[in-house]
Amino acid sequence: MRVGGVVVGLLVVLVGGTFAGQGLGYIPGSFMTGDMHWFWIGSVMVVAGLAIGGAALFYRRAA
Repeated sequence: MRVGGVVVGLLVVLVGGTFAGQGLGYIPGSFMTGDMHWFWIGSVMVVAGLAIGGAALFYRRAA
């Protein structure tokens, strides 16, 4: 389960980073390009992905 949580967290970080990059206009070619709304959504996703990955790494199940 630890590896699965890290993989999910990493995917959320990557998608969030893509959304943020498009929102800032660094990644062109989408309706999201240049729209700050997507930057904020992507930023929240990056933070959530880091939290998911961190929780998966450091959480220990009670025996």
